[in-house]
Amino acid sequence: MTQSFNAFVVNKDDKGFTAGVRQLELDDLPAGDVTVRVHYSSINYKDGLASVPGSPVVTSYPMVPGIDLAGIVAESSDPRFRVGQEVIAIGRALGISHFGGFAEYTRLPGDWLEPLPPGLTMKEAMALGTAGFTAGLAIQRLEQNGMKPGNGRVLVTGATGGVGSTAVNMLAGLGYEVSASTGKAEEHAFLRELGATEILGREEVSAKPDGFLDEERWAGGVDPVGGDTLAYMLRSTRYGGSVSSCGLTSGMVLNTTVLPFILRGVNLLGIDSVMCPPEVRSKLWQRLGTDLKPKYLTESIAQEIGLDGIQAATGSILAGAIKGRTIVRI
Repeated sequence: MTQSFNAFVVNKDDKGFTAGVRQLELDDLPAGDVTVRVHYSSINYKDGLASVPGSPVVTSYPMVPGIDLAGIVAESSDPRFRVGQEVIAIGRALGISHFGGFAEYTRLPGDWLEPLPPGLTMKEAMALGTAGFTAGLAIQRLEQNGMKPGNGRVLVTGATGGVGSTAVNMLAGLGYEVSASTGKAEEHAFLRELGATEILGREEVSAKPDGFLDEERWAGGVDPVGGDTLAYMLRSTRYGGSVSSCGLTSGMVLNTTVLPFILRGVNLLGIDSVMCPPEVRSKLWQRLGTDLKPKYLTESIAQEIGLDGIQAATGSILAGAIKGRTIVRI
């Protein structure tokens, strides 16, 4: 096995902050049970946060970002994983306090890994990645709280982003009527291709309220935006409906009242993909390879870059300029 390899590394020292592709040695890798030859990773919002000076998420330097990875086991002292096996990992401390997926090799605890799910290639698994996993988890929680096709429209906000675009396509594939909101007028055709039958502007779903409650419109919702948009969704969701909250691209402060909860029985469901219990994680990945697998995952939702494209892509995702998912070919 080669001793040196390429990685996208961020570092901060007395000379300042740097980010770019450099060579590492296998001895530079952190401790772990399994060494993986990484084939694919992907760009997520947290990777953007990890790749800027003054990062609010990276806990130590130097760091290899990349909270997702798919690859082949190169060495293993964990009996659950054999050399040559295809595996995936998302979340945990990857790319934050432990070297992540933006490198040709990584080493990590076996508990963070799982076999590549049936029905998915490594590339497809990373086209989903944390964003697609989060979308699937949000939909599954909505279903567990009574949402089903025929109940009414489901609203997906931030619909051109990674979570939003995969959620739109998943919901449409399950037979739901999907409304999608975006601030990008030029992407309406993209959202309709994914299965949205109604498009709302960003201003409509983030407007200040005229009263404490709005007209009941939504049977459920997936919200990776937060802030005023989440407040709108709560006050406009129908009686007994639910909203999955899974992001904060518009802010982490929620200004609302208790009225949607005590007058309409609305459920606010918190979605966490990082520390999701293993039994939930495994079962959801099985669904992501079957009924939740987006129809247009690699055709329309995902685009592909190499290690040398990461710096531009992380800047774009923080600026809200990325459409769909960006796969990193390692």
